Amino acid sequence: MDYILKNGSGKLCCKGCSRQDKKLNTYDWLADIPGNTEACEMVEVQFKNTRKGYFKNSNKLKLEKGDVVAVEASPGHDIGTVTLTGRLVLLQMKKANLKPDVEIKRVYRKAKPVDMEKFQEAKNKEHATMIRARQIAANLNLDMKIGNVEYQGDGNKAIFYYIADERVDFRQLIKVLAEAFRVRIEMKQIGARQEAGRIGGIGPCGRELCCATWMTSFVSVSTNAARFQEISLNPQKLAGQCAKLKCCLNYEVDCYVEAQKRFPSREIELETKDGIYYFFKADILAGEISYSSDKNFAANLVTISTKRVFEVITMNRKGIKPDRLSEEEKKIEVQKPVDLVEQESLTRFDKRKSGEADRKKRKKKRPVTGGNGTGEKIARPNTTGNRPQPQWERPQRPQPQNEASRKEGGNDRPRKNKNRNNRPPRPKGPQNNEQSS
Repeated sequence: MDYILKNGSGKLCCKGCSRQDKKLNTYDWLADIPGNTEACEMVEVQFKNTRKGYFKNSNKLKLEKGDVVAVEASPGHDIGTVTLTGRLVLLQMKKANLKPDVEIKRVYRKAKPVDMEKFQEAKNKEHATMIRARQIAANLNLDMKIGNVEYQGDGNKAIFYYIADERVDFRQLIKVLAEAFRVRIEMKQIGARQEAGRIGGIGPCGRELCCATWMTSFVSVSTNAARFQEISLNPQKLAGQCAKLKCCLNYEVDCYVEAQKRFPSREIELETKDGIYYFFKADILAGEISYSSDKNFAANLVTISTKRVFEVITMNRKGIKPDRLSEEEKKIEVQKPVDLVEQESLTRFDKRKSGEADRKKRKKKRPVTGGNGTGEKIARPNTTGNRPQPQWERPQRPQPQNEASRKEGGNDRPRKNKNRNNRPPRPKGPQNNEQSS
């Protein structure tokens, strides 16, 4: 798929990306410009670990990123990989503070199979050389640690990286190492953070160490960074694998310092009718402060927001003491969550509605008045059994002709006909008197 840029300069260029196994890689955002490679004869070459240099392509070789080249060294030559070409190399040289009067070395050629064989042989001897050099340093009673050894591409020179807390006189060590390995010796002192970056590892956060992935310059870390972030000063938790303070303590310290500017002074005491409250601790990101009724230890802790703290401070300056330090509680009605799973239950149709159940219960308990005029309450006949249902007489009211209008349950009352025109005619008065006599 072609990804076209919005500015119309063309497609995204994959040449701008370098290999992702080195932390010194630079994204070449000028790689898609025509003629960028030929515009500058300087190239950036990277060697083992974090060592890289800038060389002049005086032979006008057609070099691309990833090409293995043989470059000038003192003495002999070294083998490295091209990581940057074009106009961006000049900007990187300016960033590295390279002086213009420094002699710039040349690129000899692209590496040949013979050069790669020598380079591989020298690389295979690095670990054994480091172990032997540590034994020699221990025999000379030198307070130093040799952390890594790097051979030059032609095998004529070896760089020994060491760590030491104090100044070390290693002149005798250089003589012994030169006699033991028959190469030119160069000693370079590095710090504990650089050593951790070379060795690598996994940090307590579960990710690879920052010094081994992307950090190139190390800034000093102090315990003030932990104090600003309200972190307990526990050396075991604050120290990294290099036995120094973790570099990540500096990542968020500016955010905490900026947030603390919106907090009141810790020396201010809050006065209420209950007593005087003193500062105990603060949650900077949440914007809350805990106050204690005792100045020396935690007692009757009350956690309030910074807004409430400033309100109480303003009231105290006016000579007003609030009833209590905490804010008035506002009752919040919590809505009952709807159970969506219950709506899809298969047994939801088996439940009776409460209104229908109550209606049937009232109908079952309601008494029926007899038709003999005495007003006695007669219980309803049980329609659930198989017993014959009694026939109830109504002497004062004739039975309707439409017998089908009665209830099937044996109710003695005829159902009222909504259509009044279909009612049977009432008997006249004399007939009623005769029946009553």
